Amino acid sequence: MVRAPLTPEQLAAGRRLGEALRLARGSRSLTDVAAQAGISPETLRKIETGRLPSPAFGVVAALGDALGLSLDELAAEWAGAASRAARSA
Repeated sequence: MVRAPLTPEQLAAGRRLGEALRLARGSRSLTDVAAQAGISPETLRKIETGRLPSPAFGVVAALGDALGLSLDELAAEWAGAASRAARSA
């Protein structure tokens, strides 16, 4: 089965998610956070840079746990709620 290409909105959502994860990581090393989440550093790097804009749910959940972010917070980033609220302020 061939996967349909991601839409521009889905790509933008992936970039927002990656940015939120990168900001939450702060000064912690990419390698340490990836190890705590049980993924490779390269996978985390791809997510943070938007090159992997639609990571699996389990990966997102593990990263949220490793970074102290709730799934609600990550879903809000994905949906763009934070950016919409910032623009309207």
